[in-house]
Amino acid sequence: MEPADIRKLMEDQLRLSQRQQERIRQLEDERHGPVAVIGMGLRLPGGLTSPEAYWDFLRGDTTACSSVPDDRPGLRAAYEPGPPKPGRSYVGRAGFLSDIAHFDADFFGISQREAKLLDPQQRMLLETAWEALERGGIAVRRTDRLPVGVFLGMMASEYSERLENRADMTRIDPYYTTGGGLCFGAGRISYAMGFSGPVASVDTACSSSLTALHMALKALRGGECRYALACGSNLLLSANLMVSLCQTRALSPDGRSKSFLASADGYGRGEGVGAVALMRLADAEREGHPILAVIRGSAVNHDGAASGLTAPNGPAQEEVIRAALADARVAAGDLGWIEAHGTGTVLGDPIEVGALDGVVGQAVRERGIPLAIGSVKSRIGHLEAASGMAALIKTVLMLQHGEIPAAATPDDGDLNPHIPWDRISFTVPRENQPWPKALGRRVAGVNSFGMSGTNVHVVLEAYAAPVEAPTSAPRGPRPELLTLSAKDPAALADLAAAVTDRLRKTEPGLVPALCHTLRSGRAPLPYRIAVTGTSAAELADALTRAAHGTAARPQAPMRRGTVRAHADAKNLTALAAALADAYPWLAAPVPGTSAQLDAQHQLAALVGAFGIQLAVRHDAPDDETAYCLDGEEAGAAPVGALLDLLGRLFEAGAELRLDALCPPGTRRLGDLPTYPFRRNRYWVAEPHIGEEGDAPGKGGGSGDAGAGTPSPDGIRTFLDGVLKDALDAPGGLDMERSFLDAGGDSFISTLFITKIEERFEVGLTPEDLPLDLSLETLLSRLTADITGRATTSADARGADTQERCA
Repeated sequence: MEPADIRKLMEDQLRLSQRQQERIRQLEDERHGPVAVIGMGLRLPGGLTSPEAYWDFLRGDTTACSSVPDDRPGLRAAYEPGPPKPGRSYVGRAGFLSDIAHFDADFFGISQREAKLLDPQQRMLLETAWEALERGGIAVRRTDRLPVGVFLGMMASEYSERLENRADMTRIDPYYTTGGGLCFGAGRISYAMGFSGPVASVDTACSSSLTALHMALKALRGGECRYALACGSNLLLSANLMVSLCQTRALSPDGRSKSFLASADGYGRGEGVGAVALMRLADAEREGHPILAVIRGSAVNHDGAASGLTAPNGPAQEEVIRAALADARVAAGDLGWIEAHGTGTVLGDPIEVGALDGVVGQAVRERGIPLAIGSVKSRIGHLEAASGMAALIKTVLMLQHGEIPAAATPDDGDLNPHIPWDRISFTVPRENQPWPKALGRRVAGVNSFGMSGTNVHVVLEAYAAPVEAPTSAPRGPRPELLTLSAKDPAALADLAAAVTDRLRKTEPGLVPALCHTLRSGRAPLPYRIAVTGTSAAELADALTRAAHGTAARPQAPMRRGTVRAHADAKNLTALAAALADAYPWLAAPVPGTSAQLDAQHQLAALVGAFGIQLAVRHDAPDDETAYCLDGEEAGAAPVGALLDLLGRLFEAGAELRLDALCPPGTRRLGDLPTYPFRRNRYWVAEPHIGEEGDAPGKGGGSGDAGAGTPSPDGIRTFLDGVLKDALDAPGGLDMERSFLDAGGDSFISTLFITKIEERFEVGLTPEDLPLDLSLETLLSRLTADITGRATTSADARGADTQERCA
């Protein structure tokens, strides 16, 4: 082989090696890729229902423990203070949620019957997941099949126990399975919102929700989904687990976790629901989503052969913390806070601190700045399967605000003497303090250890937005379009009031981002308002006026709007030029044979970006209600004319692409008001011991069921009653709505037909009655089918048939 050939071969191999090395680096970067937290939703003890309320609570010094609510008679009956007794609980306080019975079933298309039988955890998961996505600027349209993965940590579903009675199983219906099964918690979120990503419910006891988060990170990094929801849920509805834990003496008699304190005597239980919306950091930055914090890495392992199945294992905890730091590519010395598991048990707290010291202690001592640790369990209780989510959301808020809330109060007494505080460089802060500036980065770790032996550690960092050079001179104030929508007029009025209040507190520079978020980060719903204004005050005033004039019923949805523009060539050209100047990211030169044709094509392309078809006319339209973009009238204020047109089309029900009003990557705000869910009560009362309770779904309709051929009116009356009973809607139904929109599903369809078959001969099956039929059409078909069969049968068999119909 010639020297030149050898050299060429070596050069080719070098290039190939460089490409392979670059590809290896890319794969490694993807495997360790940072993930952005873009939205959060929560229901926590103390009436906390928003991140802002949670942060205010964390900065205070109160706890959220309370006595057992009146609607938990089983827990109240099992309580007996004093030493543990068989069949009794010595705990009378915990971190209880203030409201678990109310839910907006209609918003999610769930019938009253099903809503009543749903575990309240599933109800709250739907609402918190929706809020997390709205706060993240993700508009959820069920038909879009967004690639969202749903990962849920949940360890118990105790609500269905109140339906169980071995002596009478008539209370068990199809929703007993879907309403209480752990797998349906995550599945229902994806079903209700129409997602296409992976779905999993996981139970690793107290580490469930951070295990779910770890799975979500893996799915995002692996490209299995574009967005992910990580959720955690826990409710205390049954005395069984409380009694069992008291028998092990794992619980504190006063119901409070005293994390790292000398008075630690067991953990205090709590309940709550939380959800975080996640995206790969690069995608979130590119699309302008709010970035609350960055998850750098995580790890999961198991205690293995520890001293006991439920006993903590220090070496295993060290391993998982070390693995998470490696996954995050973060040095131990960068950590400024550890949100510890911190259950407040005599055995658990010293083991956890020892494991932390084994991994980060030396680096912390070398840097000379103590590492602050604490646990939110001391404030809201141990939320068990949801505890990791409560800890994660707290840590995100701390990173956002650059502040470390007090982890104990001066009145809490001494720290745990079994922990060598004088030797280690850890501190439990007794007052709120700023994040240490000397650390440079704001990095935190979160521990979550399950009684099952599954350990999780997550590493997060505060987000630092890249500084971008301005691309052009700043524009002066110009009109903005603000849109709101809801499922019903009352919710729209509440949302308008909340947004009005937010506008009056908004800095001028944030108005475009606020409007953009509400336009493109919210799903368009049937009842709508659109207003324009050049300032927050103008928008607030316009919104107040519009809210008072909301229509009683929604407009019929429009698939596409048609704009008719009429003007002479000069005005049309000026209009196209003015809008192209205002929205340069939409402007594209279109060749034409004349200036007029060129302007017409440019204008058509520009408005087409909003999902609108343009038809140009030179005479006035015949229809005075046509949606017009008048070139002559818009000449002085082209942007205002366009926004007015888009607003009218939006209110008329048009499906528009309003994100086109801002350039790609425009920032969305994450702290805007979320949907005001209606608070309707759905609750199955817990029967006292020996009581059967009220069986759901009892009763039925009335109708013409006597001897002889039933009349069509009598059949229809009977069907009306059965349908109301099946949907658990005694107050009546909107017959124009579809069976699906009224909350019907395959279960209710089967139940409905079964109830009818007990009285009449029916030829139609559930498959013959699609769920998208209107209720009027459905009942009309059934009435005709039953009437026809009854008449034929009467002619054929006479009195014998009449006796069967009775």
